[in-house]
Amino acid sequence: MDARVKPPFPLSRPANAPARPTREEAEAAVRTLIAWAGDDPTREGLLDTPRRVAKAYGELYAGYDKDPKAILNRTFKEVGGYDDIVLVRDIPFSSHCEHHMVPFVGKAHIAYLPHDGVVGLSKLARLVEVFARRLQTQENLTAQIIDALNENLGPRGAAVMLEAEHMCMSMRGIHAHGVSTITHRFTGVFAEDRQEQDRFFAMVGKR
Repeated sequence: MDARVKPPFPLSRPANAPARPTREEAEAAVRTLIAWAGDDPTREGLLDTPRRVAKAYGELYAGYDKDPKAILNRTFKEVGGYDDIVLVRDIPFSSHCEHHMVPFVGKAHIAYLPHDGVVGLSKLARLVEVFARRLQTQENLTAQIIDALNENLGPRGAAVMLEAEHMCMSMRGIHAHGVSTITHRFTGVFAEDRQEQDRFFAMVGKR
């Protein structure tokens, strides 16, 4: 069974993405935002803030320059005939909401049924980080992770669940603290077989 599917959106940086501004232009934009917020970007405590913010953005959004295919391109076929669920749960992640550019923080659970080998377990955590370090919605992040698994590993089935708290709900707007958002998606055997879904939920502690 070949579960490879073509994802509905690019998994890497879009080819038609606009050219990045220079570091100087980015720092000037930060100074503008500081002034718009009501502070003085020339005061002592804020003089180096534009430089620090630009540097931090390079780290927080590093996922745009990373290719999930490069992470998942090496598989191991000598697994002693193992063909049952491979699950890595409680993978911590932090991302930024594309609507307000404030963080959402949580954990990911990823499972797949091997078809032609397995991938190193740490690669699944790195895959989450690639997509989390972009402007995101939790729904889109869930879909991108599972589509990358299917595109690059071709498993018999895959399952992804994300649990996260969104600062756009707790820091602003409704100010609802401690609220978790859960998203999940199944493909292949997991989508077709309710028992496999139940096994996944039980293994991540949701049953």
